[in-house]
Amino acid sequence: MSRLLMKGNEAIVKSAVLAGCRGFYGYPITPASEITEAAAVYLPQAGGVFLQAESEVAAINMLYGAAAAGVRAMTASSGPGISLMQEGISYMAGAELPCVIADITRGGPGLGNIASEQSDYHQVVKGGGHGNYRTLVLAPHSVQEMADLTALAFDLADRYRNPVVLMADGFIGQMMEPVEFPQRATPPQLPPWAVAGTAETRRNLISSIYLETDKLEAHVRQLEAKYLVAERREARAEEWRTEDADVVLVGYGIVARILKAVAAEARAEGLRVGLLRPITLFPFPNVAFDRAAWQARVFLVVEMSTGQLLEDVRLALNGARGVEFLSRVGGNVPTHNEVLERVRELAHGGAGAGEPETEQIAHV
Repeated sequence: MSRLLMKGNEAIVKSAVLAGCRGFYGYPITPASEITEAAAVYLPQAGGVFLQAESEVAAINMLYGAAAAGVRAMTASSGPGISLMQEGISYMAGAELPCVIADITRGGPGLGNIASEQSDYHQVVKGGGHGNYRTLVLAPHSVQEMADLTALAFDLADRYRNPVVLMADGFIGQMMEPVEFPQRATPPQLPPWAVAGTAETRRNLISSIYLETDKLEAHVRQLEAKYLVAERREARAEEWRTEDADVVLVGYGIVARILKAVAAEARAEGLRVGLLRPITLFPFPNVAFDRAAWQARVFLVVEMSTGQLLEDVRLALNGARGVEFLSRVGGNVPTHNEVLERVRELAHGGAGAGEPETEQIAHV
């Protein structure tokens, strides 16, 4: 199996094609533009369709049409574009249509800047559109995981007939690393629920409108049941040396790579420090936090937002352990030394360390 050096954004597209994706509809935006550019090259070569839409609103509705026809399809954007797609994402979840959406996050709110941030967490993890729906969300921390989790995203989308979001910060999208692409089996050409313009598929109606209240309630309960199954079966996390950790660092994406290096240096100093990296942001890996909380005295959440991941960590721990927080925003990244200094303070019993239901916030 050969290894290829490429950007994370390009790895998404190559993995998507190998996973059977044959439709891409999107509009370029920094720092996600290379996904659209690569899709324009690779999709036609694989016999698929690439179309640059006139807007993100158009792109998500084209994706709706392709998914309704049974095609494995995807789109990609960044924060402002994902905002424009929210109504369409809600429609697709309501119509139970599988698709993959790559969100390569940038600074916000508004136009913000084109630097990397993690401030789309609430938007994609909590569901930025209307109604009772969720999207499954995967958070890669390497170019290899951009490929691996894209393939998983298509499988999960089909399994739950639901949009799946690959949420990566701009650093992971833009960095270059070696990637291996395993051979994958070709997915079924036409799922049983798809509409294909034939007499056999005429009975399939792809819609999200239920005008009768009891019918809509039954439909929403059906969606809810799917999400509960996903919460039991699909939660994923990396637990690095948490089995005896006194201080557990929590982060995802590029931040998790910094935290692992910090934890390794702290271990070399004799400090019991571990890393808990959520790989699925929804479903959230609550069980992994339960395990870590048996030993840990304090959790330190580090993220490039003002505390969006922090909320889910606090919910997962439910006041059982102290939670502290270190934040950088605007495209700034927590540095190794900033985090290590905070870890040393916590490991030696700094103020607030280990007190349940406390939150010490640092804006660096």
